[in-house]
Amino acid sequence: MVAVWETELGRLAEHRGRALVGYAYVLCGNQREAEDLVQDALVKVFSRLRGMSGSEAARSGVHPLDGGAVTAESYVRKTILTLYLDGYRRRRRWSDVRHLVATDDHARGPESGATARADVAAALGTLPPRERACVVLRYFDDLTVPQIAETLGLAQGTVKRYLADATSTLRALLHTSSAATTDRRAG
Repeated sequence: MVAVWETELGRLAEHRGRALVGYAYVLCGNQREAEDLVQDALVKVFSRLRGMSGSEAARSGVHPLDGGAVTAESYVRKTILTLYLDGYRRRRRWSDVRHLVATDDHARGPESGATARADVAAALGTLPPRERACVVLRYFDDLTVPQIAETLGLAQGTVKRYLADATSTLRALLHTSSAATTDRRAG
């Protein structure tokens, strides 16, 4: 024995399915999303009825089939609208917080740690010896400018100049190498 809701679902999907998809398409502007909305709405409306007998559904007041196909279709249309709005709100809420969890598209992968160290070592190798010494003492040994000046027997101003020149050179070299790596991955 076929339940009333199964017959109505089949009739509604067969005769009004295209109209329902058209309605959903007007809302979302995407054919696949429209089809998904209709399917989700049909499942939502008719799954409530699956476990109920006709008299139970009538008593509960949730029976969309009391008025026939027109009422069932209006329930499905209302559900399509509700599902679309819920999805819209969810996407909008996500767009408000997405920046909090977003990652850099050009971030290196976990395997690139060794590559980054190799890039830095190669870039350091291009620096003149005093600039290289200043950079290593400052950024690897974590010494202050006065400590570097004392260690190398240089004036503090000279250390600052070496650090500035070396930083500029390293920035240019490492930026170029990371851009080349990104280009190789993209190509």
